[in-house]
Amino acid sequence: MAYFVLAVAGIVAAIYVIVVLGLGMMDGGRAGPGPYNEFGWHPELLLVVAVATMGVIALGSLYKTSQLASGGEAVALMMGCRLVDGQTDNLAERRLLNIVEEMAIASGVPVPPVYVMDGEPSINAFAAGFEPADAVIAVSRGSLTYLDRDEIQGVIAHEFSHILNGDMRLNLRLVGILHGILLLAVIGWYVLRSMRFSGRRSRGGDKGGGALLLIIMIGAGLLVVGSIGLFFGRLIKSAVSRQREYLADASAVQFTRLPDGIAGALKKIGGLPETSKIEDAHAEEISHMFFGSAFGSFHWQLFATHPPLADRVLRIDPSFDGNFPQVVLPVRIAPQDVERKPKPAEKREPLQALGRAAGAPLDPSGILDRIGVPGLEQIVAAAAILEGIPGPLQNAAHEPYGARAVIYALLLDGDDTMRAPQLQALREKAEIQSYQETERLAPVVDQLGDEHRLALVDVAMPALKKLSKVQFVQFRDNVDALIRADRKIDLLEYTVQLTVIRTLDIHFGLAAPPAVRYRRLDALTDPMIDVLSVLAHSGARDDDEAHLAFDAAWQRLGRTASMRDRSDCTLKTFDHALAMLAETAPRLKRDILEASIACVMADRQVSARESQLVRAVAANLGVPLPPIATPG
Repeated sequence: MAYFVLAVAGIVAAIYVIVVLGLGMMDGGRAGPGPYNEFGWHPELLLVVAVATMGVIALGSLYKTSQLASGGEAVALMMGCRLVDGQTDNLAERRLLNIVEEMAIASGVPVPPVYVMDGEPSINAFAAGFEPADAVIAVSRGSLTYLDRDEIQGVIAHEFSHILNGDMRLNLRLVGILHGILLLAVIGWYVLRSMRFSGRRSRGGDKGGGALLLIIMIGAGLLVVGSIGLFFGRLIKSAVSRQREYLADASAVQFTRLPDGIAGALKKIGGLPETSKIEDAHAEEISHMFFGSAFGSFHWQLFATHPPLADRVLRIDPSFDGNFPQVVLPVRIAPQDVERKPKPAEKREPLQALGRAAGAPLDPSGILDRIGVPGLEQIVAAAAILEGIPGPLQNAAHEPYGARAVIYALLLDGDDTMRAPQLQALREKAEIQSYQETERLAPVVDQLGDEHRLALVDVAMPALKKLSKVQFVQFRDNVDALIRADRKIDLLEYTVQLTVIRTLDIHFGLAAPPAVRYRRLDALTDPMIDVLSVLAHSGARDDDEAHLAFDAAWQRLGRTASMRDRSDCTLKTFDHALAMLAETAPRLKRDILEASIACVMADRQVSARESQLVRAVAANLGVPLPPIATPG
């Protein structure tokens, strides 16, 4: 923030000096004295220059920000990335997709679309987006070629740290701000370019020579000022990015419990002739978003966006001697490297390092502390869940047509009497192929447990984002018809509607992200009572247990309140309350989640229904919540 203020102040001051000097030169060419013959203080002129300059910077920033409004997808397309087909037969790409899906499920975020930078032979990657729901992950072709499974898992864990710790939003905002500063240099270049034609017309005499000289000076000055803006921009990126890279490296080690993974990837960057250099022309704009330096790991820069490569390796591997072994041959990928389930490796650190001993009581605040740093425990559990999803469902979930049928099948009621009107509604509204695919997948879906159903929803998200807006609107109508056809909304239907439809509504521009309206919990007493009452009753055998759970949640908030009766606890009231809680300031969201988790964990057991409800709360707040495990 301080650097940005200095940058704007410096740019305004520089332009003011250029304008005053230019006007002084014009006055010097006149017969009589002018107000700018001598350099001095002109408050009115300074105000005009300041307003005009900041207006240009703001417009440039707004333009670039609106261009990137769709989130990570816009950045990936700007960089010329290729979306990886969910049904790809390429072993390296299939291995990459499996790793990303495992980590997404373990982190509690929607599975992000995965892209490849085909034209980049170096080892590098980036994550981009405003929120976890619109995040993408992209890796270079060199990463797929030279990294083994553990190493690419370390790189992806590093990028997930950026997603989970909020770095993406900051990085994307920096792109917009820096474009506003750079725009001054672009304007200066166009001004000087236009002078080629004006100069020809003024060669016949001195008429207009002073004005032409002023314009030339302003154009050249804007180029210089643009360079000043770029200088400060790199300084800002350096100040922000370096420490976040150290944090992401550390988080990747805690995530995978395998220091050799990310350390090996960094060592291969040092031993590869191309290192981490990105050749694309837009690399400068997003240089602070990459896993490694976009300018090459050994390219000297006064304000580098990344820490020295050897220093990063040394912090992870204290035995590193500073020598990077040369990387020549690509890694051969065996079919077992593509398998989902992580291999039990002796070199992984013990699970006690995750923050609690096996069998120790789970604390709500401890679960929240895992946000951003989930561990191997969650990765193994996520891999097991994904492994339990039958192949036909996984294949269908990875392409847009099948993903729609998967969601339809998940929404079908288990009771044939209730399922009949649902199928009738789908037959009337959906295309015949979609209806037939839903009928084919429904018996397979019926065999799934709740944890597999929710994971399947997450896996299908990237494919659903590939729909056109017209296709999504039709899909949305079909989902609504299925939910209403049996004249009731169960918890799974509500969770699917919340996590899929609301997320995709924002993705396709049909709804705006919730705005912040509430900054104090005092204004949220009623919706908090509604939410916590539903959670308390959902896992309680009787009213006494419900009261204990409800009181435990309010103790976390340092307050007391009266619980609603079970008859007043419906999904409708729950949804209305969540809509209000979604408009809270970020600092309040931790309190809301901690109280919700304390409520369902009051009896030291978490049922599937309670887990789904807490997942709905977290998804509505836009917070990636790792799976809640019951001790033992």
